[in-house]
Amino acid sequence: MKLTNTSNIPALVLSAATALILGACNDKETTDASSSASGSNALGIGTAGGVELKTELPKEVIEGSPKPKGIKNLAPETKKFPKFLVPEGTVNLAQGKKVSASDDYPILGEPELITDGEKETGEGYFLELIEGTQWVQIDLEKSCPIYAIVMWHFHGQKRAYHDIIVQVSDDPEFKESVTLFNNDYDNSSKLGKGNNQPYIESRFGQLVDAKGTQARYVRLYSNGNSANEMNHYIEVEVFGKPE
Repeated sequence: MKLTNTSNIPALVLSAATALILGACNDKETTDASSSASGSNALGIGTAGGVELKTELPKEVIEGSPKPKGIKNLAPETKKFPKFLVPEGTVNLAQGKKVSASDDYPILGEPELITDGEKETGEGYFLELIEGTQWVQIDLEKSCPIYAIVMWHFHGQKRAYHDIIVQVSDDPEFKESVTLFNNDYDNSSKLGKGNNQPYIESRFGQLVDAKGTQARYVRLYSNGNSANEMNHYIEVEVFGKPE
């Protein structure tokens, strides 16, 4: 009987095991990347074959506030602006557009500050609305495909805003609308329960994937924040293709 050389069996077994482990790791990375793409600030998402979205970021200004505590499901702090792809020719449709608000008499600022292109945190750069669920609304003047929305509430402190909801519509009354982002996990603002994570404000803003949704109006809700009961907006950019 011919004897088989078994000296290479351990090496073959180790090689096969390594391949299985690497294959499992690759599967996990694919799954993680897919699941992270559903998050609003995930990397490498957007329009396949598109160009990278660029925006001007404000300087870092953090005035000694600790990280918010006791907020359920708080997202990790954003360390850089996400890489997000949009179709070539995409521009900020909100620049200089008319803005209205649920609060007719803002505590500070005017609604037009939200689309003036200025993203600093000092007084005179942001809008402050009263407590409770409030909204601001941007009229893009024409219905266009929207690919991304970037918003800055107030990045001068490490605070998290509550019940952030972003909706778009062709109806100024929003009787029919599409919700693009909602982190109101307990439906306290009575607009439906959301599954997006609360997040800490930063100079990088918060990017929302608008998925090419066709709309003329953009409405953003909030319901106070971890530092006080007021609602703030510094800037909102709406990236789409004019038609």
